[in-house]
Amino acid sequence: MVLDGQGQPLDVGRLTRSIPDGLRRAVTSRDGGCAHPGCDRPPSWCEIHHLIPWEHGGPTALGNLVMLCKAHHRQIHSTDWVVRLRDGIPEFLPPAWIDPDQIPRRRPRTWDATRAHEARRLPEFA
Repeated sequence: MVLDGQGQPLDVGRLTRSIPDGLRRAVTSRDGGCAHPGCDRPPSWCEIHHLIPWEHGGPTALGNLVMLCKAHHRQIHSTDWVVRLRDGIPEFLPPAWIDPDQIPRRRPRTWDATRAHEARRLPEFA
């Protein structure tokens, strides 16, 4: 288990699939809400997604997690969209039928004061 400066877990490895509060706060701080480009859902409306599924050996660690609203979480699980972290930032690769070049897309990194305030709150678990 890896802890942050206040003793909150940032990486629990394969110990558990569920996301501890400190790790959820770290994902919230990085993503600020749904990470999908064009989505403005706040953290309190979002779930945490394992990039490499936990049941396939993916760890419960900041580098394997992304925040998604329920609609985009379903989309990732049921379509050919791919989400990955590049330089620590979530990016999304559309299916070839949407973009034949599959150019990666990222959400702009700008937050307004409302989103920054929302990111500091501990969201409820979905």
